Amino acid sequence: MENFEFYSPTRFVFGRGAENKVGALVKKCGGTKALLHFGGGSIKTNGIYGKVVASLKAAGVEFVELGGVMPNPRSGLVREGIELCRREKVDFVLAVGGGSVIDSAKAIAFGVLYDGDFADFYFGKDVKAMVPVPAALPVGTVLTLAAAGSEGSGNSVITLEPDMLKRAATGDALRPVFSVLNPEFTYTLPPYQTACGAVDMFAHVVERYFTPSKNVEISDELCEGIMRNIVEQSVKALAEPQNYEARANLMWAGTVAHTNICGAGRIQDWASHGIEHELSALYDCAHGAGLAVVMPAWME
Repeated sequence: MENFEFYSPTRFVFGRGAENKVGALVKKCGGTKALLHFGGGSIKTNGIYGKVVASLKAAGVEFVELGGVMPNPRSGLVREGIELCRREKVDFVLAVGGGSVIDSAKAIAFGVLYDGDFADFYFGKDVKAMVPVPAALPVGTVLTLAAAGSEGSGNSVITLEPDMLKRAATGDALRPVFSVLNPEFTYTLPPYQTACGAVDMFAHVVERYFTPSKNVEISDELCEGIMRNIVEQSVKALAEPQNYEARANLMWAGTVAHTNICGAGRIQDWASHGIEHELSALYDCAHGAGLAVVMPAWME
């Protein structure tokens, strides 16, 4: 087993009605004025937005909104969010959505405190030297898609405009302070998104599982158990979209797959992710769809 450090400070609040605690959680983490960050507006039609806003108001937390996050989140909206947060004196970033929204929120939270261009740590000299992000505003998440695992990781992936380069930044400062996970929020996902999400989380385990490291039986067992359950639970969720237990197990699998508990003490690969980032940057495909093509080819 390799030497390692494992750090996972995120508070996970899981289950039905967990979203009602959002406001209190923001306040507990020192937030007084939040950026409410989300995607294309589906949270306003499916009722999630109303529940989160009601919780913020009940806790006396002010907020400003920034929607419009696209899959493979873009640098332009990140820059807009940084300016908005500075102008409005925001002290907390709340992401309501899937991995793309959370990754965008992390980039904004970091960029607000950074004197230079946030892109330095994604596309410049710092990312090449693997320099971790030094500091960020606290980020909380309300997860609506089981896939990327960004709700528990210290990673963020952004697509740079207009070059359409897709790169990651990392650092413990990017780990969310809390993540709210209600499996019911994934009931209305289209089957394609559910399937892509399952492939994404499965790939996160695979990138850690194939390793030259010896005597890593504990994490071997963790990886194998998670992979088996992703396959079993995704089949159930696709057949019965409102099967709470299947959705719950799938949601937690996505989180556990990317906290790095499965990778502790192991040399990791990440070749498939590196290749797929180029594909999704160029063709704007879903990350899980790209991985479904790249990963089997890599295995062969």
